[in-house]
Parts: sequence; structure tokens; C-alpha cells
Amino acid sequence: MTLIRLSLTDFRNHAGADMAAAPGLVALHGDNGAGKTNILEAISLLAPGRGLRRAALSDMVRDGAGGGFAVFAEVQAGAELAPVALGTGIEAAQPGRRIVRINGATAAATALGDWLAVLWLTPAMDRLFVETAGNRRRFLDRLVLALDPRHAQHSNRYEAALRARGKLLADPAQADQQWLTSLEAQLAEHGAAMDAARQNMLAGLSAELAGQPDAPFARPLLTLVDSEGAARAAPHDVEALKSLFASRRRIDTAAGRATAGPHRDDLSAVHAATGRAAARCSTGEQKAMLLSLVLAHSDSVARARAQRPVLLLDEVAAHLDPLRRGALYERLAAQGGQAWLTGTEAALFDDMPGPVTRFQIAGGRIAAG
Repeated sequence: MTLIRLSLTDFRNHAGADMAAAPGLVALHGDNGAGKTNILEAISLLAPGRGLRRAALSDMVRDGAGGGFAVFAEVQAGAELAPVALGTGIEAAQPGRRIVRINGATAAATALGDWLAVLWLTPAMDRLFVETAGNRRRFLDRLVLALDPRHAQHSNRYEAALRARGKLLADPAQADQQWLTSLEAQLAEHGAAMDAARQNMLAGLSAELAGQPDAPFARPLLTLVDSEGAARAAPHDVEALKSLFASRRRIDTAAGRATAGPHRDDLSAVHAATGRAAARCSTGEQKAMLLSLVLAHSDSVARARAQRPVLLLDEVAAHLDPLRRGALYERLAAQGGQAWLTGTEAALFDDMPGPVTRFQIAGGRIAAG
């Protein structure tokens, strides 16, 4: 998967931009605040989800613009195939409604995953292992989406049924029991599908990680755990989930939320070389494990989909010593595909093996080279 063209209109600080890129490494350099991360965010919107910042759509509109923005890309999925045109944005008349078009035709945002898989690593993710379980679940599901675009539909329907069940349980004396049972059946169906996709993704990712050395990037061991932190013994089964939700109605009513189910699972990581929980490792070790995880997942996606995802690595090079930075560039070049990297200094990318597409970003202006 290669973005051969990217165009932005009134997106963040970019009034208008048109970039042509080749397969391989793409280096964006410029001062802090120039708009480098904004370009990566625009690319992340060409996949299902809310993008790498999870920002409100209205926040992405350039200050002083008319109230809308547009992101457009041509994606080359294979040398023998015609490029696919992907577009997304909002219009001033409906600032809360996201528009998605594929080859000019209106489509659901979830359909983007059929054409483009995007993985990213940003400074905001550096402390993922010590943050909330909710953040790790979102990260986990982002990894799943790169392999299984249908995961977004199951997640959305699961969340909708979960909210509807919560409203019914807020007044259990008046709740329609038949409707409650129907909602729990929906939760079980979509929850089991979500869990199966997560388990399959983790199995493939763990296999890729097992074949990686412990250096120069720290290697994590990954496990899916329940809300109590115990390793999941078996996949969630549809009938078992129905029984689980039915048995916990009273508990969930008292708690004001659904206290068990796939939406409460968590991703556990352990430093393979030392056996320490990732949350107890140094900040540098945690960053290295995240980088190792993302690189291995890129390999896993390429193996499963026969197409490598687009990688977005924001300010990663600046936080690596020269040895690890060189190792990262060599690995990215060797595995193929397209990777977009940002940095404040052009010199950070001087050791990149070619071919490299370079852009200088300054004050919302983008210049090749």
C-alpha cells in the first residue's frame, strides 16, 4: 500500500497542499509547530477510526477557513492495479458529519479499511503501558483494524447495544425484558466476533515477535487479560457471553455500567528479556517495546493481507541513538512498503537508505527535497 499522492485543503494549518510520494521512506522535516504531525494525522483519517489524535472533526478545520476541510489521496495497492482515490472531510453546512468517498462514490468510514491499512506511533503513545486500560484497548483494536476492517462494524454495534442496555438497566423495574434479552444477544454476537479478531491478531503478532531478537529494540510478550488482570483462559463464546450479561444485570444496575465482557479486557505486555511488566520498565524500554511491536505488526499485516500497511512514525528518530536509528532505517527499507517519518532536523534522515522522498515543512508550506 503506497500513497502516491496526498492533497489537503483547509486541514489544520495547511490551507492547501499537494504531495507526491514514492514507495519506501518518506521524511518530513521542519520546526516544531510547522505542521508535520498534521500531515500524518491527515493520512490516519484515510483509515477507519478517528485518526491518530482522536480529535473532533471541527478541530481539524484551519483557523479562518469556511468551516470544512478535505483530505484526498491516491493509493497504489499493487503495480498491476489502478490507483484508488480515497477522500474524507467535512462541509461547513454539517460540521459534525464526516464524509467519505472511495473513487468518487460516497461510502462508510469503515469501508476505508478495505483499501488502506495504517499503523502509527506518536510521542503521545510513549506511556501506553502505564495509562488506562481503555487506551490500551483502543490501541489493540487499532492493530486489529489493520488486519480485519470488519472489526470496526462489530465494535460500533457492540457499543451501541451496550449503551442501549445501560439505559434499560437504569430503570430495571420498567425495562422490557424481551428487548433486554435481544440486546444481550447482540452484545454476545458482536462481542464474540471482536474477541476472535483480537485473539487472531495477537496470535499472529506474537508469532512475529517470537522471531525477533531482543536487540536493538526491546521485544514484548503480549497477553489478553480480563478486568481483574488474569490471562484469558479461553475465547469469549456467544452463548457464554449471553449468560454472562444476563447473570450480571443486578450487578451492572448497581454499578451503573457493564462490569464484564470484551469491553473490559486489557492488553498486558512483559519485557521478554527481563520478565518485567512493561509498566515497570523504564520510559526508554517502553518506547523500544512499542516500536518493536509496531514493526512486528507491520510484518504480520503484510503476511496476512499480502500488502504492507502504511507506517506513520512521528518524532521517532529523534529519540533513538545513532545505532538504533540506523537499525530502524535499515529494517524499514528491508521490509518494503511505505513509512512516513517526521523530525525537526533534516540531518536526522541523512543515513536513510534510498530511495527517500523528502519534504520540508515550514509555516504550512510544503516543499519537496
